[in-house]
Amino acid sequence: MALNFANNNSLSAITSLPASISGGAMTLLSTQTASSSSTISFTSGIDDTYDSYVFKFIDIHPATDSVRFSFQTSTNGGSSYGVTATTTNFQVVHNEADTSTDFSYKGNQDLAQSTSFQVFGNTQGNADDESACGELHLYNPSSTTFVKHFMAVQQQSAENDGSRQHFTAGYFNTTSAVDAVQFKFDSGNIDSGVIKLYGVS
Repeated sequence: MALNFANNNSLSAITSLPASISGGAMTLLSTQTASSSSTISFTSGIDDTYDSYVFKFIDIHPATDSVRFSFQTSTNGGSSYGVTATTTNFQVVHNEADTSTDFSYKGNQDLAQSTSFQVFGNTQGNADDESACGELHLYNPSSTTFVKHFMAVQQQSAENDGSRQHFTAGYFNTTSAVDAVQFKFDSGNIDSGVIKLYGVS
């Protein structure tokens, strides 16, 4: 079998990709900034333009200590949030004192055919330097054939001075188009932070 090698190994020589190759480009659709906000809702821009959407949340800071950041979806443009979901959730933890670690499934943070808000992680601190960052990937929300899969990761400053990373995934069990997403803490306001919505081509 013959092996083929590129004659020019410099990537700088590549000026364009063939039209048949998708670059996986992300297009920023909207940005919302929290300021003592009870919720942050995205009620436009989630449609059949893109096959998947990514929400990036940056330095989300709660007004209340020991609260959990969460989200839910809507099939009616944001008039209500509570689409039935089944999910999984696990965490990795390491505290600042280097005296406590954890790697575990979090059965109290998953959903089983529930209309509750899905939490991204465990309780978060509200000290001045504490916040959470992460991403939520929502796949093919406009499909009227399949359930709506999602995956999320959140890195946070825990209320007990430690690093806590959560991995959450699941699906919204509906064949209706999902067209809005809302974020909130399970208690108190979102004191500050930014959430960006991207379409992925």
